[in-house]
Amino acid sequence: MDRNSAFVKTLDKIGAKLKSMESRAEYARMFYGAGDMAAAYAQAFKLEASAEQAALLSRALPAYTGHPNAGPDIEKVMRNNIPVRIGFTREGWFSLQIPLLLPKKQGGSVEYIRSFLYPALRDFFLPRPSVRYTDCVIIYRHVYDRRRPERRRRDHDNIETNTVTDAVALYVMPDDDPSVCTHYYCGAAGGRERTEVYVVPKTDFQDWLTHEPEMPEESPALYETMP
Repeated sequence: MDRNSAFVKTLDKIGAKLKSMESRAEYARMFYGAGDMAAAYAQAFKLEASAEQAALLSRALPAYTGHPNAGPDIEKVMRNNIPVRIGFTREGWFSLQIPLLLPKKQGGSVEYIRSFLYPALRDFFLPRPSVRYTDCVIIYRHVYDRRRPERRRRDHDNIETNTVTDAVALYVMPDDDPSVCTHYYCGAAGGRERTEVYVVPKTDFQDWLTHEPEMPEESPALYETMP
């Protein structure tokens, strides 16, 4: 397939996804207005999945033009629109904060996460010395919008968290083998949905648990170097 054909075919796929999104949005509005929240949720979830697929297709589109800056320019757009916060807490724990939850989905989302998380971690550690936690707990703290009904929360143990663990382990652990790290998942209500990830030495885990209920609404401050 030549480059021009790939460009046009990708545009066609994006167009189809946009039409699907428009249809899903109208159905979601209709069911919500009728008070059928289960059906509204189903349509909203399908709308979100189509939006992710459209984003992935759109992200590939510039490269089909052959422009030499396509890759760096796309990464710049992702940095501006998906601001991942990375650093160390005042206790010396590594942390990253992703401005979205990590729900269980049927397709597309794993590559979506890889596409913005790996460049963010690479750019953070490029000018800094490597850090290695060898006996630790990797913590996923899912902060939900407090307006979200409890029954709509997603499973914590899913392929998206595994993808994030792989990325984090690449930069701050020898590997993510059970002999190196234990996993812990929890949730909290907040005003802004996000996923907070912490890598904490096992000797400090009880301290993290003690302080977790007191964490600030907008998540703890992060520092560029380990205190």
